[in-house]
Amino acid sequence: MSALPSNPESAEPASDAPWVVCLCAEWCGTCRDYRPLLGQVARAHPQFRFAWVDIEDHADIADAFDVETFPTLLVAGADGTRFLGPLLPHAETLSRMLSALQPPKPSSLDVDLLLAVLNKKPAVFAV
Repeated sequence: MSALPSNPESAEPASDAPWVVCLCAEWCGTCRDYRPLLGQVARAHPQFRFAWVDIEDHADIADAFDVETFPTLLVAGADGTRFLGPLLPHAETLSRMLSALQPPKPSSLDVDLLLAVLNKKPAVFAV
């Protein structure tokens, strides 16, 4: 039995919903393994918007995060940052983490810039 919550409705998340961003690299096999799992979690958590940001293709918005461990996840929204760190590609772990997020902390300017780009061009970063 999956630990992912069921989602009988496939409603689109609100335009002000927090983002779950995978900061990844195409050459990273672990990141490539994560992409379908991230899509699975996205369907189970419609209260979030999900994005896939290749740190090399989008260095202009991702370099500031200085990602050293892949994949790195960012969970943030207009109210602040709730998580930024590496997380292995395991759908149930990500789902549990999203269900038990800590209150937001003020976001850095780098997070605000990344979210502004995601809000402007979400299709470019679709999971």
